[in-house]
Amino acid sequence: MATSQAHKITLKGSTQLVVEFFEYSIHSILFQRGLYPPEDFKMAKKYGLNMMVSTDDSLQTYLKQVMSQLEAWMMEGKVKRLVLAVLSKATRDVLERWQFDIQVLKETPDGESRPAKSEKEVHTEIQAIIRQITASVTFLPILEEACTFNILVYTDHDAQVPTSWHDADPHYIQKNEEQVRLRSFSTNVHKVEAMVAYRLDQDI
Repeated sequence: MATSQAHKITLKGSTQLVVEFFEYSIHSILFQRGLYPPEDFKMAKKYGLNMMVSTDDSLQTYLKQVMSQLEAWMMEGKVKRLVLAVLSKATRDVLERWQFDIQVLKETPDGESRPAKSEKEVHTEIQAIIRQITASVTFLPILEEACTFNILVYTDHDAQVPTSWHDADPHYIQKNEEQVRLRSFSTNVHKVEAMVAYRLDQDI
């Protein structure tokens, strides 16, 4: 039995993989969509790719706080979704909405445990999503105005919420919405499905 379980990813290991994916994805989206100047980013090797990571101290501090709380909620099985919403600074209209749905995998219908999946296999699936995020600039409208962003975490109602967090509206796009579903990845414990919604004609 020890041999068959050797490469099975644990809840803690899976949670760390998912949280790390979110952190790198957010850095990548902020870089690709030009929310911070390109000179505020440095290159880092991850998932076999050259990733852009922000060097902005305040952004790094903010993301670490969000990811730390996200990890705690995920360890309790309380997280359903993470959303990165890109908003116009002037109007606060939502221009893009990056949505990552998180599913906790149960046993198969016949009660069997899921086949062990290595971290390398998971990284290969994550690599495909990161490539899609990078390629998104080919179809997403150019953001011609100054933008900011919000991160939303959807939790179960009984999740313990720190006082520094507060309820927010879901940041849906109000008109002319288009959606593109991205790839998914899974561990033995979690499955993450990704999509991006955007406002097609921002001048209408």
